[in-house]
Amino acid sequence: MDFVIIVGIAVGLAMDAFAVAVASGFSLEKLQVRQALRMALFFGGFQMLMPVVGWLAGLSLRNFITGYDHWVAFALLGFIGGKMIYESFSLTDRKKSADPFRPAMLLVLAIATSIDALAVGITFAFLTVSIIRPVLIIGVITFALSFTGVYLGRRLGHLFERKIELFGGVVLIAIGLKILLEHLLDT
Repeated sequence: MDFVIIVGIAVGLAMDAFAVAVASGFSLEKLQVRQALRMALFFGGFQMLMPVVGWLAGLSLRNFITGYDHWVAFALLGFIGGKMIYESFSLTDRKKSADPFRPAMLLVLAIATSIDALAVGITFAFLTVSIIRPVLIIGVITFALSFTGVYLGRRLGHLFERKIELFGGVVLIAIGLKILLEHLLDT
């Protein structure tokens, strides 16, 4: 899989985590570097783990859908992207009372923001993509965007939260469409 495509997928997947990091940064009265690092480690780590889990599950299903893998990839990425676009219009204001930097809360947030990465991992298995390079790129990009998001949230608040989610959804749908079109035009 092309490096640019992997980076596009990584950025698309990281948008959920970035939006949560921005909202979390907004909730802070005083920002400490360790808080931003902790959130970035949780989000980046889970964004690396979930595609591996999905990829392993997808390997067992790959033989059953080889002729339709491009449609499955398109459907999964389209669904994830559509869900992100829908959520960009239905985001609710986050309350400041819950501390998003507590380890238990970070665990819940990291799992919630990385479920989409599980589906992408399944897609990678169907497309016979080696998983190591993509998960490293996904993890690093998510870490960097989450870390930056906490700082931006502290400075800018919820100003861009909906647009970030919308952008991530559009990117994933475009990548799914590209995979589908490449396969259909090659045959």
